[in-house]
Amino acid sequence: MAILTEKFNTIHDTAPFSQIKNEDYLPAFEEAIASTKTEIDAIVNNPESPTFANTIEALAYSGMALDRLSNIFFNLHSAETNDELEKIAQEIAPKLSALGNDITLNFDLFKRVKEVYDEKENLNLTIEQNTLLLKNYKDFVRNGALLNNSEKEELRKVDEQLAILQLKFGENVLAETNAYQLLITDEKNLAGLPEGTIEAAKALAISNEKEGWLFTLDYPSYIPFVTYADNRELRKEITIAAGKKAFQDNQYNNEKIVLDIVKLRYKRAKLLGYATHANFVLEERMAQSPQKVNDFLKDLLLKAKPAATEEFDELSLFAKQTDGIDKLEKWDGAYYAEKLKQEKFNLDDEQLKPYFKLENVLQGAFEVANRLFGLQFHEIKTIDTYHEEVQTFEVKDDNNNLVAVFYADFFPRKGKRNGAWMTSFKPQYTLNEKQERPHVSIVCNFTRPTPSKPSLLTFQEVTTLFHEFGHALHGILANTTYPSLSGTSVYWDFVELPSQIMENWCYEEEALKLFATHYETGAIIPMELVEKIKESASFLEGMSTVRQLSFGLLDMGWHGNDPTSIHDLKEFEITNFADTSLYPDVAENAMSTSFSHIFNGGYSAGYYSYKWAEVLDADAFAYFQEHGIFNKDIANRFKDNVLSKGGTDHPMTLYKKFRGQEPQVDALLKRAGLLK
Repeated sequence: MAILTEKFNTIHDTAPFSQIKNEDYLPAFEEAIASTKTEIDAIVNNPESPTFANTIEALAYSGMALDRLSNIFFNLHSAETNDELEKIAQEIAPKLSALGNDITLNFDLFKRVKEVYDEKENLNLTIEQNTLLLKNYKDFVRNGALLNNSEKEELRKVDEQLAILQLKFGENVLAETNAYQLLITDEKNLAGLPEGTIEAAKALAISNEKEGWLFTLDYPSYIPFVTYADNRELRKEITIAAGKKAFQDNQYNNEKIVLDIVKLRYKRAKLLGYATHANFVLEERMAQSPQKVNDFLKDLLLKAKPAATEEFDELSLFAKQTDGIDKLEKWDGAYYAEKLKQEKFNLDDEQLKPYFKLENVLQGAFEVANRLFGLQFHEIKTIDTYHEEVQTFEVKDDNNNLVAVFYADFFPRKGKRNGAWMTSFKPQYTLNEKQERPHVSIVCNFTRPTPSKPSLLTFQEVTTLFHEFGHALHGILANTTYPSLSGTSVYWDFVELPSQIMENWCYEEEALKLFATHYETGAIIPMELVEKIKESASFLEGMSTVRQLSFGLLDMGWHGNDPTSIHDLKEFEITNFADTSLYPDVAENAMSTSFSHIFNGGYSAGYYSYKWAEVLDADAFAYFQEHGIFNKDIANRFKDNVLSKGGTDHPMTLYKKFRGQEPQVDALLKRAGLLK
């Protein structure tokens, strides 16, 4: 069966999606798991003394067929799922968890790794080899290699339970997102909504065989509604619906799942000798400790809170003066913020959207990558995809060498989770002196084209595309030996640097001129609009910063303490939001039950990393600004020391090689308008 081989008989060894049936997955996983176990056994039973090559490198290249299969399956589970795939995921997750434990709790394997580790000073290893050795050794220790047999068995049970609970959490959020629909049949309730939003809602209603205009909790539908709809009651209804995802008395409720996850994570950390889950996680982060993270978040909160309070008061007064609103509620925030922005800057997204046709913005991202890193993106129609809307591109360098295969998937669908992310179907690595190039994908949820308009992006969607494209470049430009150190396989509080720095080009006139052209007239975006974009970039930045910090503090609340005495999720949230809340609480809503980043993604005890990486990206982009935003020397330094290096060295070492110094927080505060 094609899916079981490491090499596919396809162009560039790309995944043969159309050949894979759902029923292929379970037997494929069984075979790939068995094959991985055989590879591990061969390392353990090698009669020769342990060496870097026969143990550490052999381990680095083991299980690659399984990794490839997992990448394909779980990426589809996020972007094109169905009931059958969800059942398979529930069956596969504990098996993969068990295999992981079989490897990391294999004492004979650990003994070989430890023998090499103990000899590391005498092995004359490269920086990358040394990093791989240290990572392997720590992976074993951090996953229970030093536990006794009964503790190892306990760890297996915990990991298996966590694997199932985290999957179930995500499936419940998706089910709740899909379950809600706001159908408007009276045209007057569309007042305030942009023409394109109304048209998209009509198309959605027709596709669902309904009369009227249909709105959902998918972001391209939800965000315009709460931003522009004049009907306050309907804004309230859809806002509350979004806020109570998986917090309702039904089969998709995530309250118990959240409590079970945090308690199991705590139990796991204690088993391994750590004070909390956050202590365990942060040992492998730039931040290193919960204390440092909390100090970082609270220091930023101290600087941002006065500005946020001032902004909230200004917004409240504006709503009162405009419409007699006595108390600003959560369903009023985006609506009056947009109106105030229009009044202050004479700028709104509807003015900007005609200049941000999706195809043009994508080409703009490609052109920025070309000017910085010499990359060329050529669309190719012969690569197999998992959905007809997915676009595929060959990425080549100046010498016409293949650098990567790039997939782009832009529109919401029933089987696709909300949000935007970058992922890969195949990592970059070097084996037997041959470079294997990566297959990288970005997945977003942008407004679809309508019968009369192409997909026109809000400015926030433009920055989202550039953000995910930045992650993609981290994968595309990877140039390492081992797959586990390649591309985005870096500390989580470093992984957002390549993505967040790319957003900066969206605010620069020199970059906008390349792609911001009116979809009807072809006219380049007027420079007065560019100036307004830059002027408004820090609009309500205090409130935005406090909101982000609130998520980071909630995450640390769940994971930086002993959670065993927490019984009421809502009460816990109210306590943790005490220092950051600006709007009145909504009793029917909870954040944690749909906080997928920390309960179904990789960000547990790591949500702070968005702000941490903002410090890095503001400091890094300031370097570009000093020398020119398309300066090739600075771009090469960034490519050679950050993008291509993956996790081969400590992030701060890589950053200082690029920048010549440690990052300074002042660049972020200045950009955010918070430096007085």
